[in-house]
Amino acid sequence: MRTRHRWGWGYEDAVIGAAEAAATAEHLPATLGFEAQELEEPAATFRLPEPKVWIPPELAEFSDASDAVRSQHAYGKSYLDTIRAFRGRYDHAPCFVARARDERDVEAVLEWAGRTGAAVIPYSGGTSVVGGVEARVDGPAVSLALGAMDRVLEVDDVSRAARIQAGSNGPRLEKQLGEHGLTMRFFPQSFELSALGGWIATRAGGHFATRLTHIDDLVESVRAVTPAGLWESRRLPGSGAGPSPDRLLLGSEGSLGVITEAWVRVQPRPLFRSSRGVAFSSFIEGAEAVRACGQSGLFPSNCRLIDADEARFTGAADSALLVLGFESTDSPVDALLERGLEICRSHGGSPRDSSSGSVGDWREAFIRMPYVRDMLLRLGVLADTFETAITWDRFATFHAEVVGATRAALGEPCRVTCRFTHVYPDGPAPYFTVLAPARRGDEEAQWWEMKRAASDAIIAAGGTITHHHAVGRDHREWYDQQRPDLFAAALGGAKAAVDPAGIMNPGVLLG
Repeated sequence: MRTRHRWGWGYEDAVIGAAEAAATAEHLPATLGFEAQELEEPAATFRLPEPKVWIPPELAEFSDASDAVRSQHAYGKSYLDTIRAFRGRYDHAPCFVARARDERDVEAVLEWAGRTGAAVIPYSGGTSVVGGVEARVDGPAVSLALGAMDRVLEVDDVSRAARIQAGSNGPRLEKQLGEHGLTMRFFPQSFELSALGGWIATRAGGHFATRLTHIDDLVESVRAVTPAGLWESRRLPGSGAGPSPDRLLLGSEGSLGVITEAWVRVQPRPLFRSSRGVAFSSFIEGAEAVRACGQSGLFPSNCRLIDADEARFTGAADSALLVLGFESTDSPVDALLERGLEICRSHGGSPRDSSSGSVGDWREAFIRMPYVRDMLLRLGVLADTFETAITWDRFATFHAEVVGATRAALGEPCRVTCRFTHVYPDGPAPYFTVLAPARRGDEEAQWWEMKRAASDAIIAAGGTITHHHAVGRDHREWYDQQRPDLFAAALGGAKAAVDPAGIMNPGVLLG
């Protein structure tokens, strides 16, 4: 069993060591325009708040209140979570962790919590970057971990669908589907850790840049345990029968119940793939090419535009770079790629030679980015991301306003880069990366200054507070501004029906 990193991303055996950190520090002035600070070591010890309740006898068989386990479930993986854990600071932690083995264990936890008023925080892969799994509540809280519920229960080869338990993380899920020659083809950046239940609960975004972008596109039906009983939708390819019960659970972030399994669409592994990098003189010029590709009906599997600063930082290129790719389970895609490249050329793009390595370099850097962020944290660099979506007609102005507001909040020197993760015919999903010298000892305040400025600018310019990172507790203020008031009341009515005691992940989505 690989050991999860205590304070940062991923696994201990993949953490970037001091030697590589020192080598990176030497190059920071040239790539970012500022120097690294002295390499800092994580706190040698940490202390958790005393539990407000103890494990009840009926949950003892599958629960753990050790400091090591409580700390692992105290935070997600945002920059804010990471810097606090790095310093050994745990203001909140669950009183204990219940590791459900099946739905009966889930029901037992909810029944106990309903009697005692304890908050229940569903925990899937623990990769939330918006405060979605933190026990930031006044009373007692229990983390309900679903990692033991990790099996592919049933495969329908005829309809190409599979029934999968919510605790199945990306590698585990794909390994089991692979035994049937199938794949879910859903690869978020958090793939190695995140799990199906979390993908559904947060409306996660996956591998494809066009079509099948969100987990929504892959869900046939969902099963959940709520404090008021079982919630299970009928398995269908589509339905027009009123508001969808699946849609209400998609993005519910544990506020309505605990997702335990789902039927999802699967497919054979793609047999044909082709991709190229395309250089552009500016990010905005590249955006026009991406818009044309997105509106062409070609539906590329990858259409990620990276601005010049990010391309240089990752070693992929010296200019804005578009990673354009196609794949198919049925037939060659070379003609589709060539047509996409023609569109790019007509908008000023210069296709890179297929042997240049730019696509592979960026892909490798993309996978390692969470580990790199933790390394930069140790070097005194504030490194974080935020993402959104906006329509094409407003993008250029939107981009300038969001970047400007974020830079103004951070002050100079800093870097605010942008890339597109997903592309729709009517607009892109811009994903921003922030890099700046950290104010050591005051990182939390510095982060909130940046976060507030960026979020205010996003909402003021008409974007969404999140495209695929979820709302959690950190985005609540701006989610409340974005959603219609009557919808908030309707959502509150739904919560009151299935969670009358208000024990499910309080503070997420609703008060």
